[in-house]
Amino acid sequence: MNDSPAATLSGALARALDGVPPTQAAQAVERLIGSYRGRTPTDAPILRDRADVAAYAAYRMPATFEAVRSALAALADAAPEGWAPGSQVDVGGGTGAAIWAAAATWDGVRPVTVLDWAEPALALGRELAEAAPRLSSAQWRRERIGASLAIDDTDLVTVSYVLKELTEADRRAVVDAAAAAATQAVVIVEPGTPDGYARIIEARDRLIAAGYRVAAPCPHSAACPIEPGTDWCHFSARVRRSSLHRQVKGGSLAYEDEKFSYVAATRFDPVPPVARVIRRPQIRKGQVLLDLCGADERLRRETVTKRHGPLYRAARDTDWGDAWPPRSAG
Repeated sequence: MNDSPAATLSGALARALDGVPPTQAAQAVERLIGSYRGRTPTDAPILRDRADVAAYAAYRMPATFEAVRSALAALADAAPEGWAPGSQVDVGGGTGAAIWAAAATWDGVRPVTVLDWAEPALALGRELAEAAPRLSSAQWRRERIGASLAIDDTDLVTVSYVLKELTEADRRAVVDAAAAAATQAVVIVEPGTPDGYARIIEARDRLIAAGYRVAAPCPHSAACPIEPGTDWCHFSARVRRSSLHRQVKGGSLAYEDEKFSYVAATRFDPVPPVARVIRRPQIRKGQVLLDLCGADERLRRETVTKRHGPLYRAARDTDWGDAWPPRSAG
């Protein structure tokens, strides 16, 4: 039996959809996607009832889980050996994908709290968490996510796919509140679009100004070397597609790739990688081309060939978003 958080979450989501006709679920998802693409007032949640929440959670929660898990894995890699957060607050967490992602990243039970404005989302999140003993004691608190947000002190604050829903003033207030509350680390995840990247850069700047050090994805805490308007930094996480995904989006692939941008920042001194792979590696005959962001605060392309021996074999196994070179390769 697979009792991993990912498998447990998948089963819990499937049970949450029991009794919701597939056509109704697909229609709810399409409506909600349209609503989220517009301007969403922070005091008017658009998840109206349990059917809405169950459909949208089944559709979006696996992708959010995988994106946040990738970001938290990068934080874990840059943290001192053996470090794990002793507590977590998830801001705007809805049904709690980020607390599931933390459970998939670190062992043990820790106090966790999810803050969100949408009561139906909190109710479903509480129901889903009952399937995971490590999350069954999570606290689910209704809070307006905006300028008035107050966050209790905690080791780790996560903010995923939230800033895009807020006004500019509320975005800044939420990032500042996260920075003030976290005693160890803040992780912020946004869609992997130019706009999402811009929000991450703004949040990164505010965290650095508050005294944080960037642990990931950047191998430094200096200014991003990407020239504004020419490109954007983002990554990809593979997500297993459910039948609801296929019904709404069409297509027959069993998976899709979730594009996301993120920043993980810490109060402690992280051990960032020498460089980060910022594009999908290009594997050619006898060589691998890696696009890297380096600790020297520059972008560069590195060509790894067969003559590099073990490093070449490592390059062939390296993926977009990975640290380079792998620490195991020296």
